[in-house]
Amino acid sequence: MVSYCPRMPWRPMRSWTNAYKVGAAALTLALLAVVAGCPFLASVPLAIFVALCLMAPFFHRWSFYLPIISRGNPRKKWVALTFDDGPDPLTTPKLLELLKAHGMVATFFVTGKNALAYPDLIRAILPNGHTVGNHSFSHNPLLVFKGQKAIFRDIDRTQRVLARLGVEPLVYRPPVGITYPVLRRILSRLNLVAVNFSCSARDRGNRRIHGIAERVLKKVRAGDIILLHDLRPIKQGCVADWLAEVDRLLRGVKAAGLEMVPLERLIDRPVDRRVVPAAHCASKAGLRQDNHR
Repeated sequence: MVSYCPRMPWRPMRSWTNAYKVGAAALTLALLAVVAGCPFLASVPLAIFVALCLMAPFFHRWSFYLPIISRGNPRKKWVALTFDDGPDPLTTPKLLELLKAHGMVATFFVTGKNALAYPDLIRAILPNGHTVGNHSFSHNPLLVFKGQKAIFRDIDRTQRVLARLGVEPLVYRPPVGITYPVLRRILSRLNLVAVNFSCSARDRGNRRIHGIAERVLKKVRAGDIILLHDLRPIKQGCVADWLAEVDRLLRGVKAAGLEMVPLERLIDRPVDRRVVPAAHCASKAGLRQDNHR
């Protein structure tokens, strides 16, 4: 296994989550209301806390339940490009050619099921500076309702599949960016850090590919982590149309005076590490065994 000495991110990760802080503040205010002889006001801060707990999972940049990296240092004119949901045999090879032509690298947050189905595409991603992140095995945003053990198995299975292909992700992006309380403990056990995004093309998983470049370039700022998707367009356009949009985006970022840098450089911490596949039973039999589980 290749040894890494992780550096601290430009903004240190917090040891206490905002959920603890807000909960403690709400309880304190409630107790003060009771002591002050206004027990009817005690329910107000507690109700606000409950509302925040229900809303937090759907705000992908909130470090409410766990520390989340969603952007880099805004003091440098850097941005990073990430692609979710791949690999896909119709888009990934062409996307890699386009990135190579521009001399740019990206981070691919892949699903375990697609990595298992297309191992050669993972091997094609790894050279030329590209990195790989964990995007769950099944990409099921409702996985949280199946319990902590099911969530752990889903993320861990993706780690094992990718390790057999020569890479160990150190970052995890939850499906649709949704976070929840148990995720902090699970990611800690798996040596993963949550990385979401700050600039999205709002392409709805490549269901809305026309105008991707324009939508991103209107709002991209220094320090942004850009979210796109590496999968065939759905309902609208074709792969060529999608590639043209990505090409316009890459050119537009340059024209805006921003530099596209590797994600690990933007957030100042390693995104993955390369491993020796043999050390993780990287055999065809092993992949077939996992595929039949």
